[in-house]
Amino acid sequence: MSLNAWFAKGLTEQEYMEQMNVNKEEMTIIHDGFSLDEDDISILESMRSQSLRVIVLTEDWCGDAMLNNPILLKIAEEAGMDVRFLLRDSNLDLMDQYLTNGTSRAIPIFIFIDRDGNEKAVWGPRAPKIQQLVDSLRKHLPEKDHPDFKEKQTEMIQKLTASYKEDESLWKEVSYSIITTLKKRRLHV
Repeated sequence: MSLNAWFAKGLTEQEYMEQMNVNKEEMTIIHDGFSLDEDDISILESMRSQSLRVIVLTEDWCGDAMLNNPILLKIAEEAGMDVRFLLRDSNLDLMDQYLTNGTSRAIPIFIFIDRDGNEKAVWGPRAPKIQQLVDSLRKHLPEKDHPDFKEKQTEMIQKLTASYKEDESLWKEVSYSIITTLKKRRLHV
């Protein structure tokens, strides 16, 4: 299936939000609390003539999606990008074309396409500095076969989720990473 066909199959922001039942409130908090600075807005406004669109592979239970999706929506708004959401678990044919490290179905994945459905850039599942944070937290977990692993992993995820919701510096890191990816692909005028 072409990327245009995948885009057409996707949910609008409103449709996606209406079907959410896990991180809807948290995603709304981030969306309402995050704002782009004037330099970023200027860069994004220069992309409007590109008529880019975004396919988002996601699931509402995903903490990384909770953090990244609302920031993408703010970026898309300033750049005039239409966004469509596809649930990963229902769209594995597309997901398997965008595996992280060639093996992982990590989400979210943002696929930026032009009017003709050509892939122009791909971002996800995490900004590099967010990945460093996750890696540093994982270092403190016991081995997977350790009796405390599940409990410690749950604590780590709760701590990370709280950081995602509250730490505006993490929001800026995500924004910077997405915009940098778009700039590297020479998508601005």
